[in-house]
Amino acid sequence: MLAAPLMQTVSGAPATGKMALCLHQTTSVGAGFRKSLEGWSRAGIRYVELTAHLLDDFLKTDTLDSARRLVSDLGLTPVSCTAGLPDFWNPNPGRAAALEIWKRRCEQFSSLGLKQIYNPTVTTLRITPDDYKRGAECMREAGELARQFQMTAMIEFVRNSSYVSTLTTLLELTREAAHPNVRPMLDLYHFWSGMSKFEDLGLLQTGELGHVHFQDVPDMPRELLDSTTRLIPGDGVSPLRRILAKLAEKGYHGPLSVELFLPEFQKADPYELARRIRTKAENVMRQARVA
Repeated sequence: MLAAPLMQTVSGAPATGKMALCLHQTTSVGAGFRKSLEGWSRAGIRYVELTAHLLDDFLKTDTLDSARRLVSDLGLTPVSCTAGLPDFWNPNPGRAAALEIWKRRCEQFSSLGLKQIYNPTVTTLRITPDDYKRGAECMREAGELARQFQMTAMIEFVRNSSYVSTLTTLLELTREAAHPNVRPMLDLYHFWSGMSKFEDLGLLQTGELGHVHFQDVPDMPRELLDSTTRLIPGDGVSPLRRILAKLAEKGYHGPLSVELFLPEFQKADPYELARRIRTKAENVMRQARVA
């Protein structure tokens, strides 16, 4: 499994060969689809990650063409999107219906110019060893649907999931899947607050990683951490500079997407929040020599 072929660098990466700051729409979910993008653009953000439910809210009163024009007129580049489906990567009775939703999301987001779509490994089910045996098959199915729309399917491991919660397990499955449109991605909060180790980054092959979520971990017992406790990069205890330097060594030159869940962030003015994030996150990136 560790002998998978090398992959090309991510679509949407900055042409400089460095990494670029990106914002995930979850971070400003309270502002909605339009206002989050408008505020971020004013603050100098150029790369964005879109979410399905905010796009759905926008489409209740507007069109996909309007969404495409909005992103373009604001000078933004959408680099990734999320389908937001539970129990998507593990076999289960509802998988056929989930694949139909996935296909529709691929069609929808590809029309906005996106080349990458991801889904976390969140599960509500009791996972067995047999589920892991079929994991690569599930990834190939999703990758094949993504390929129909010239997109890449990416898997985000989640720290508290009973189905793929570490980088090592994710790499084993994506390499077993061996599909050209399937890539692993890395959320730095799930990575550092979970069971993964820094040394696991050494397992990455050059250019293998598809996308990165960029957050910090607070100085508190890991047992008390959850999705909401993630911080702006530079405000926590993660060795982010060391991690980013290692990712650069492994050939990752794509966006670093900040995804935050605390209400104080999600309800903040998108412009002011983006300015705060830029100041802190880009400082970390400069110190790591990836900006």
